[in-house]
Amino acid sequence: MKEPNEKQAAEQFSERAKAAFDNSVEQLDAATLSRLNRGRHVALDAVQGNRLAATWGRWLPVTGVAAAALLTMMLVRGPDAVTLPADSVADFEILLESESLEMFENLEFYSWLDSTDLDALGNAG
Repeated sequence: MKEPNEKQAAEQFSERAKAAFDNSVEQLDAATLSRLNRGRHVALDAVQGNRLAATWGRWLPVTGVAAAALLTMMLVRGPDAVTLPADSVADFEILLESESLEMFENLEFYSWLDSTDLDALGNAG
């Protein structure tokens, strides 16, 4: 432990140093104050950027564990566990046929046909 004289001397030194610093800050010109303020903002922006990276860095291990669990589940269940609805299979068969290219050429017509209310036009067909 410090003796009372050493403690008092340290406090006096601290007070003198603070007074000298405050005095030097009060005597700064506007250009220097502006440069210091810009530097302060740059430093604060850098700290904010590091916080954002740290936030994303926290989620990285969780994402890795979730991906590994998903991959493990897919490997354990095997490829036979995936069942496609019958409608999806029919859609895939249509897309794999050679005539599907012709369908893509007339895509605007099919889109218009889908949006048109044929019953309102008198076509029940």
